[in-house]
Amino acid sequence: MSNTKHVEALDLAKAGQWDEAHRKIQTQSDCMSCLIHGYLHRVEGDLGNARYWYGRADAELPDNTLTEEWDRLYRLAGAE
Repeated sequence: MSNTKHVEALDLAKAGQWDEAHRKIQTQSDCMSCLIHGYLHRVEGDLGNARYWYGRADAELPDNTLTEEWDRLYRLAGAE
């Protein structure tokens, strides 16, 4: 998945379009997509599913705010 698609998914999430962001990312398996997928499940409040997706990216469930995590992921996606 290209960085553009990652940024698009994050932009959708920020706009409150969770379902569309989730549809865009859910079939992808690259590391960044898994991180975004985990973030989306954090937004949803499904921490078990979020933990699973972060784990697929070899990451721990972050102990930061959703805003901080969105900012971090946006930077990782190369959007800044």
